This record gives sequence, structure tokens and C-alpha cells, in this order.
Amino acid sequence: MPEFVAGLVLAAGGSSRLGQPKQLLPFGRGTLLDHVLSVARECPFDQRLCVIGGGAPEVRQQVDFGGVQVVENDAFGSGCSSSIAAALGAVDERAGVLVLMLGDQPGVSVSVVERLISGRGGAPLAVCAYTDGRGHPLALGRAMFPQLAELHGDKAVWKLMDRLGDRVVEVPIETTVPRDVDTWEDYEAVRAELGALAG
Repeated sequence: MPEFVAGLVLAAGGSSRLGQPKQLLPFGRGTLLDHVLSVARECPFDQRLCVIGGGAPEVRQQVDFGGVQVVENDAFGSGCSSSIAAALGAVDERAGVLVLMLGDQPGVSVSVVERLISGRGGAPLAVCAYTDGRGHPLALGRAMFPQLAELHGDKAVWKLMDRLGDRVVEVPIETTVPRDVDTWEDYEAVRAELGALAG
């Protein structure tokens, strides 16, 4: 029987460097977050979750969350780990693996997610090994959920990866790490890189 896969889009950031909610930046036929959620809908997930926080009322109003369970993280200012912890309580008890996607990384494709899931094997944690380094999305087995719940800060998942050492599986992806949008320059660069997708 195939493993039950939960997909979690992390989109709670306060966009401090951008000065406006990056989730709502125009992208394609909707917003930046709309684009990432549309990719998530096409991925082989049995459950789709999205954590929001910064600008939550506007994000709820302007983004299409059809087919996606929304979790609100009031502690979003304390880093990405708080969003993961907030969402864990909503993850289906049948889930054997949780895939983490970034809501501000529109260059991740369905095929990358599929490759990550199929390449994980039974590893506790699998990471995309791009041509220029490791990057999201990540896939974590259920055995890692208790440790995920205890993480603190912004780069905690990467520290967890360091602790796991050679138990981490690297799944080769033949492109560079997709850019995430933290600044206006990032946004303009992503739009240029993704061309037609970005609209």
C-alpha cells in the first residue's frame, strides 16, 4: 500500500525585508502563494496544508486555499520552526511522510517533489541535492515528527539534518537551488527566471 504523504507549504513569514506581504505579490494568474499552492495541488499529496501568519487576514482574503487546510501561526516571528510545530497537530495521523515546501519558492516543480518522494526510500529525512547545494523541498518520515515539534528558530531543520549525518538521503536534482523571494530584487529575478509562469 502506498505511503500516505502530507504536503506542508510554509507561508507564515512577516516579509520584513520586503516591506509588504510577499505571499500576495502578483505572480502568474494570481499571487506568489497561489502559484506555490497550485504546484502543491498537482503533487502526489494525500493531504495539503499551508501555514500562514504574517498578514494573515489579507492572505486569507486574497489567496485561493481550495483543497488546502490552513493553519494560522501567531508565533510566526519566532522562525520557521514555529510554523512546522503549529502544523504538526493538523497532519493526518495516517501520514508516513511530511514534505516541506516554501511558500516563497515558486521555482519548485511537481517533478522535483515527485523525485524527492520516490528517492527518499525509508530515510528519516530526504533533501534535494541541487547542482549547487542542498535545498527545499524536504521530506521527513513520521519518526522525525516528535523532533520537528521541538525545533526552535529559523534554520532548525538544517541543524536537525546536521545531527542526522549520513542518515540523510540526498536526492539529485539536475538544476540549481530555486531562488526564494526575500527582497524586491529576488522577486524581480524570479519573475525573469520563470518567465511565462510568472506572468
